[in-house]
Amino acid sequence: MPNINHLILVWARETAELPLEEAAKKLQIRDSAKSSAADKLLAYEKGMSAPTRAMLVKMAKTYRRPLLTFYLDRPPLIGDRGEDFRTLPDHFEGQQNAYVDMMIRDVKARQSLIRETLVEEDEGTALTFVGKNTLREGVESITQTLQEVLNLDLAEFRAQTKYENAFKILRQRAEQAGVFVLLQGNLGSHHTNIDVTAFRGFALSDEVAPFIIINNRDAKSAWAFTLLHEMAHIVLGQTGVSGAHAEKQIEKFCNDVASEYLLPSDEFKNFKPSSLEFETISEEIRTYAFANKVSRSHVAYRLFRTGNIDKALWEKLRDHYHQQWREQRDINRAKNQTKDSGPNFYVVKRHNLGALVNLVQRFTYSGALSTTKAGMLLGMRPLKVHNIFSDHQPA
Repeated sequence: MPNINHLILVWARETAELPLEEAAKKLQIRDSAKSSAADKLLAYEKGMSAPTRAMLVKMAKTYRRPLLTFYLDRPPLIGDRGEDFRTLPDHFEGQQNAYVDMMIRDVKARQSLIRETLVEEDEGTALTFVGKNTLREGVESITQTLQEVLNLDLAEFRAQTKYENAFKILRQRAEQAGVFVLLQGNLGSHHTNIDVTAFRGFALSDEVAPFIIINNRDAKSAWAFTLLHEMAHIVLGQTGVSGAHAEKQIEKFCNDVASEYLLPSDEFKNFKPSSLEFETISEEIRTYAFANKVSRSHVAYRLFRTGNIDKALWEKLRDHYHQQWREQRDINRAKNQTKDSGPNFYVVKRHNLGALVNLVQRFTYSGALSTTKAGMLLGMRPLKVHNIFSDHQPA
């Protein structure tokens, strides 16, 4: 079992705001003739004795930290959410926020371990685009930086027959630039699904191992836009979570960057709906959006931002498209339930984790990562990690 840094045990308990005695009780540590439960926990925290894996699992649950956190070399130095860029509705469910916080803690624990391993293996090259720009430089400057970093051929992107294929091309460009792009919409079970209102995307800005998480419960047509929105945050050196409603100025700014990237102003100015009548403009937006592999809401938003439609029409179009998407999603779910089997677990896992799988595979085979750490990075049992690697077939 890997050595545990006892300082992490102290950090995890204290950030959970649990006194020593209360934590010992919650961890079900028992008094003995020689020492109290609190003294036994203190011995763990002073490095005088090592907790078992079973005890670490209890600590992870009690302190509400990912198990992976306890295997880091040192306590995380950054807070949970970073900046909160979201504008949440009044009726927002508090449990959703708890899920978001737990997901971000897990992602940050993964990122910390990846960063440490890259540095230890002399692969921790600083990425110059992280934090390169400031808001004062404006949308055009940040868009240009992203164009230089990603080097995306828009014609190739738009030529794809499916939105997910177009997104795959953009994602590969981001990963080749050094950004890990993960798709995640829950904590591993549909019981913990996170609504897009609570979390659309998350950017973890780091010059060695930046991470972007995209809520894959959102429409696939929106994934590319979200990726570019979060890339804008990384170029600005910002870590934080974004939601569905962009009311804050920074969110409008990053939306404008993503929009300008996918629909350059010189092109978009030529798109003129023939009528503001709802059915007509709705259909013309649909056609234009698919041709450019962007979402219908994105096109409607751009028309609003450029003054071609008013806010009321933009919001009506947005709600209309969202309702259509939800209805189609429910239809697709019903179809999938009638099928004998779904997609292969490992194929889905590889798709959601992206380039992270390849890096973990390489470090595992080189001995830089144990299978225990590899399993926690991939969200799998250690004995199963080899099944996800590209040169293995699932057992």
